[in-house]
Amino acid sequence: MCGVFGIRSADRDVARVSYFGLFALQHRGQESAGIAVSDRGRLTVLRDLGLVTQVFTEEKLRGLHGQVAIGHTRYSTTGSTHWTNSQPLVHHGSARTVALGHNGNLVNATELREQLAEEGVKLVTTSDTEVIAALIANDPAPLQKAIANAVSRLQGAFSVTALAEGKLIGFRDPHGFRPLVLGRLDGDWVLASETCALDLVGAELEREVGLGELVVIDDEGCRPEQAVPEANGGALCMFEFFYLARPDTRLAGVEVHGARVRMGERLAEEAPVEADLVLPIPDSGTPAAIGFARATGIDFSEGLIKNRYVGRTFIQPDQGLREQGVKLKFNPLAEVKGKRVVAVDDSIVRGNTTRQIVAMLFEAGAAEVHVRISSPPIISQCYYGIDFAEEDELIAAKRTVEEVREYIGATTLAYLSLDGLQASTRRPESSFCRACLTRDYPTAVPRESTKLRFEAAR
Repeated sequence: MCGVFGIRSADRDVARVSYFGLFALQHRGQESAGIAVSDRGRLTVLRDLGLVTQVFTEEKLRGLHGQVAIGHTRYSTTGSTHWTNSQPLVHHGSARTVALGHNGNLVNATELREQLAEEGVKLVTTSDTEVIAALIANDPAPLQKAIANAVSRLQGAFSVTALAEGKLIGFRDPHGFRPLVLGRLDGDWVLASETCALDLVGAELEREVGLGELVVIDDEGCRPEQAVPEANGGALCMFEFFYLARPDTRLAGVEVHGARVRMGERLAEEAPVEADLVLPIPDSGTPAAIGFARATGIDFSEGLIKNRYVGRTFIQPDQGLREQGVKLKFNPLAEVKGKRVVAVDDSIVRGNTTRQIVAMLFEAGAAEVHVRISSPPIISQCYYGIDFAEEDELIAAKRTVEEVREYIGATTLAYLSLDGLQASTRRPESSFCRACLTRDYPTAVPRESTKLRFEAAR
C-alpha cells in the first residue's frame, strides 16, 4: 500500500504542498508519515510514527526549507512498524546520499540484501525500501545510470519518489503493480501515487509514469527515459480498483468510483435477493451499494454509521487492534429493525470484521442479513504490497462460499464473479494482476516470504 508524493519548485513552499499531498494519500498508510526536502542539495528529513496530522505541525513545516520535496505515508509489508522503517529513508552511500519513498514490495529483497552485505554496504533498517536506496547511493555511475542499474536488479512492485543531487526522481516497476502519476502545478512538476493528491494541491494530471519508466526533474525540466522494458502490457493491482484507491482517483484512465458502482450493478444482476434495504459497509463498500440499489430498485440506506475518526480496520497492524477497531468504528441505525437488509462490501479478507458487522445488524433487529461482496473471494496472499495474511488466515482460501456464510452468520452470501469484476473496470484482463483472486502471479514469488523476515537480523 503506502502513498508517495514529490514536487520540485523554486518558488513554492514544497514541504507544505507535500503535506497536503500526503493528506490526500492518508488512506494508503497510517503507520507513519514523513517529508524530505532538498535545499540546494542539502537534505533535511522529518518522519515519525502516526498520521500526517500527528507527525507535522505548523512549526515543523516552517523548518523544512528547499526547492524539492518528497513525502510518504507508510503501510508496512516488509519490516515492522518501527521508527527506523518510517519513510522517506535516507541512505548515505559511497557515491551519493539518497532520500527515498517506496510504494510496493520487492520479491527479491533477501537476495539483494545479501549481495549488498557482500559488497560491504551496511543496512540499518528491516525494510526492503532501504535496499533500493542503497543500490542507487553506492553506484559510482552517473545518477540516471545508477537508478537504471538499480531498477534492472529489482523484482516485484515499486513505485518510487526520491531525492538525490538536488533532483526529484520518480520511477515505476515494469509491471506497474502500483500507480504513479505525473502532474503540473502551473509550471512545476509533481509526482503522486494517485490523481486525488494532484487534485487536492491544484495540479493537473499530465500522464501516468510509464511501466519501467524513470523521470528525473531538475533545472532542465522533466527528463524521462525507459529504465527497463515494460512487461507484457502491465499488471496493475486489481485490489486498487475495488478497495485501496480513493474513489475520486483515476486508474489507467478509469474513475474508480464509476468502476465500483458498475461492480455493484453487476453484482445485483448475478446475485439478486428480495430485501427491504441496501446498506453499504462504509466507506469502501458505498459505491457498490449504490450500484446494487440502482440495479434492483431496493431502497438505499446508510444503515451503519461510521466513526470516521477511527482508522481503517484492514490497515491496523495486528489482529487485536483490528477486532477492537470494528467495535469502535460502526453503529447500526434503528431503521434496520425488522428489515431484510443487503449489506454490501468490497471484500472479505479474514472474515472477522464481516462477522461482527453481521452480528451487529442482527442485534439491532434486522430480520435477514444478506451479504454481497463486490469482488471474488480472496484466496491467496499478495507479494506486491498488500499485507494479506498467509493463506491459512484468508477465510475463503480453503472454504466454500457456504462455509464462509456459516462463519460470518449471514442469511445469504454472494461474491461478484471474476468476469463481472473485470468487465466493471472496462480494462483488459491482460493489464491487471489478479493473483490474490486466482493464485496466478505475474512474477516468481518467494513462497516463504513474511513481513518480519528481516527483524532477527536487526
